[in-house]
Formats: sequence, structure tokens, C-alpha cells
Amino acid sequence: MDLKKIVIVLVRPEESRNVGAVCRAMANSGLDTLRIVGSREDFDDERVRILAIHAAGIWEQARFFDDIKSATADCTFAAGTTRRRGKKRKGKLLLPEECADIMARITGTTADEGGKAALIFGNERTGLTDDELTACTAGVVIPASPDFASLNLSHAVQIMGYQLFRTQDATSPGYTPLTLERLDRTVTTIADDLQKIGFFTLAGRPDMERFWRMILSRAALSEGEATYLEKLFDKAAGLATRGQAT
Repeated sequence: MDLKKIVIVLVRPEESRNVGAVCRAMANSGLDTLRIVGSREDFDDERVRILAIHAAGIWEQARFFDDIKSATADCTFAAGTTRRRGKKRKGKLLLPEECADIMARITGTTADEGGKAALIFGNERTGLTDDELTACTAGVVIPASPDFASLNLSHAVQIMGYQLFRTQDATSPGYTPLTLERLDRTVTTIADDLQKIGFFTLAGRPDMERFWRMILSRAALSEGEATYLEKLFDKAAGLATRGQAT
């Protein structure tokens, strides 16, 4: 695993000290790329630094975004942490070790191969909302007592970071997987072609797009594989519509 390609994303964190503690937890695990959905002005710089201690450099280099989709556009895989299960919460939730294995395969071991993978953590009080988790391509749960399952933000980052740090012996994929921004073009092509042949109503399209985005993100497609898929669905739709015309 190339830890330099792991991106930690905090979504709307409220407490400046928690952000500082996250920076320290990241440094403990060899992680240094922090992105925050929000603005730097939302936080008290001094309070962040008090708990970041010698990891303040991570805070200084942190980037800020308007939403999860823009914060993970250059990533191949985006896993949102959640303790709640449900129809809208990704169905099967990965365990930390399962998530780490996927990220290890995606990021590879060398700088010129592999792609970026993001871990997304929600607000301290509410966690990730259904809409925010929908913007991720997978869900991951940290097992905890059902009597008190809520974890402190920095503790959750520490647990996931530890698992990633321990999973560094995966082989490189040998290529650069597509970013989610590029993958969305393939998903749109598939959905357009399925719609042309009447596979689903317009109302069912968003669910279908989310399904393909999740599946293809875990597959870590190459550019050639994505192009092949697009051509395959285009040809199938063309044959189907031609048959309907006759």
C-alpha cells in the first residue's frame, strides 16, 4: 500500500480540537493528506494546533471543499464510515480490514502506479447523512459495543489508520485506475444506453447509477477497461434499438 495515496476527508467537523487530534492520529499512521468539507475559517487555528502538536503540518496543508464529490473527484475509491445500517446506507458495510485490503490493491506500492483512495468521516454528532454516504462508493463500519457504538472522531481515524498502516504488503495493480470523476462518464454512458432500450424508467436511473458507481469503483478500472465497457453498452443499445425499429 502507498500511504501517500490515502486521503482522509472530514465532513463538516464542528470542534477544532478534534481536527487537531485527527492530524495527530494521521501522523501516527503515516498518513498526511487531509481534506475537509467546509472552510478553514470555520476553525480556531490555535485550538487545532494544541492537539495536533507535531502534526500541525498536516493541518497547514489541508485542502477545503464544498462537498464530498469534489473532495474525492481525483480518487478511485471513496469509503464512508458509518455505524448505522439500512437500505440507503450501502447495504453491505466493509470491515476495516476489508476496506484496507481494497485500498491496498488500489493504491499499489509505487508512486507511478495505482490511484488514490479516500476515507470519509462524518460530523461528530450526526455522522454521515444518507445523502453524504450516497456520495461515497462504499461504506465501512468499525465494530463496537451496541450499547455505546459511537466513536470519537479522532479515535475512528486512528483505528482505520492503524489498519491501513498494517496493510502495506499488497502488490501494485500495475496501472493507474480511473478517478471517480472519470468513472462517472462511464456510469453515465451505461445509464444512457440502458435507458435507450427501456431497461428502467427515468425515476429508476439514480439508483442504477449509484449501483454501477459502487461496483466499478471497487473494480478499479483502467482507462482501456472503461472504454471497452462503454463501447460494449453502446453496441448493445444500438442493436436493441435497431431490433425495436424493425
